[in-house]
Amino acid sequence: MTEHILIVDDDREHLFMLKTVLSDWGYAIDTAVDGAKAVRLTRDRHFALILMDVRMGVMDGLTALDIIKKEGLNTDTPIIIMTAFSTVADAVAALKSGAYDYLTKPLDLDELRLTLERSLEHSRLREEKEAGLFGGPNILLGESPAFKKVLDLVELTAPTEATVLITGESGVGKEMVARLLQARSLRAKFPFITINCAAMAETLLEAELFGHEKGAFTGAEKRREGRLKAGTGGTVFLDEIGETSPAFQAKLLRVLQDGEIQPLGSDSTEKVDVRFFAATNRNLIKEVESGRFREDLYWRLNVVAIEVPALRDRPEDIPALANFFIRQYALKNHKAVKGLAQDALAAMTAYHWPGNIRELQNAMERAVILMRGEYITAKDMPLNLSSGVVNSVEELPLNLDELERIAVEKALSVNKGNKTQAANSLGVTRKTLAAKLKKFGVNLDGND
Repeated sequence: MTEHILIVDDDREHLFMLKTVLSDWGYAIDTAVDGAKAVRLTRDRHFALILMDVRMGVMDGLTALDIIKKEGLNTDTPIIIMTAFSTVADAVAALKSGAYDYLTKPLDLDELRLTLERSLEHSRLREEKEAGLFGGPNILLGESPAFKKVLDLVELTAPTEATVLITGESGVGKEMVARLLQARSLRAKFPFITINCAAMAETLLEAELFGHEKGAFTGAEKRREGRLKAGTGGTVFLDEIGETSPAFQAKLLRVLQDGEIQPLGSDSTEKVDVRFFAATNRNLIKEVESGRFREDLYWRLNVVAIEVPALRDRPEDIPALANFFIRQYALKNHKAVKGLAQDALAAMTAYHWPGNIRELQNAMERAVILMRGEYITAKDMPLNLSSGVVNSVEELPLNLDELERIAVEKALSVNKGNKTQAANSLGVTRKTLAAKLKKFGVNLDGND
């Protein structure tokens, strides 16, 4: 969903420039030329973020900030203050009034983009927590042996200070595992900082983590504390760690070994106290062998390894996950949903799920929005899920055992009794399929 940003600035040329740039970055933009209009707009709708100048006619930005924080629909919206007057007084006043951050004019577009992304991440996490969508470890549902192994490792590792490397395909929930680790740790009451290493240029990534001195690079007009220092006592989650450069890896290794950072442009080091989790969908052993990832850093990160299984390897967890998303999206979209019809669950069980839980979430959101009856059917699913399923059964809800039996029988029928192919189509081992056949009393005769 496109995030909506309000830009407030009485310099119309600067306002137009910002609107053009942020629109090109994919944001939906509203504008206001003074604080009073900004306040009125926030009373009518919710914004994901507000970017506002300080010195304006009619009503200045600090006054508008104070009013917005006390009333309306945007009390928790991150507000970034812009000022051409780089004074400590303006910055302190803005932050004390509830601003998330501030930027000095003329704006550096790289710094602006980085600040927007960081601020919007804060906003998304708050909204998701309120809505229950990916709001922390609640999404970690499942009773499959593969997933229970993950939960067992989390319980053993969380109370320690061990660095954890979380691996798995894209969309399996690696960040949620990191959040569960942090929630069960002794650092639970301290910050949880998420950094997407693949989303930032190397210099910006270093500046974000380690901080920088004024003049350290083009656009660094003031000293900025890094997130490692700001997150003292907390946990840092480095997502997509396999995308980083050897130069950055060397600097990260120093932090892991010595607990020290060196801000960009500084000759001195500073101590930091954070715990690290890292995640990747790459095979880091192969990356080490090819020379693209430092072996010493790999072993520093891989004190404990947790591999999150693909959704196709835990099909018995699909109903619980699907129902979790259905409840959340039904509430969000004001829809009355009684559950899944048997053909829908049969389609979901037989599907390969290359996008894993993220794809399942998307499919359930679409199904809730497009459903016409009381139950979600295969026809409500995306075409790639529903096209291979024969929708000849009645659209009536059944219990889980009955739904599994239907999926098994359908897989055997489609594969003409070949149990190996049927197991592959269901995303289970042949041994698991044999156990289900025995459980349901299905005829065991067939091809291998």
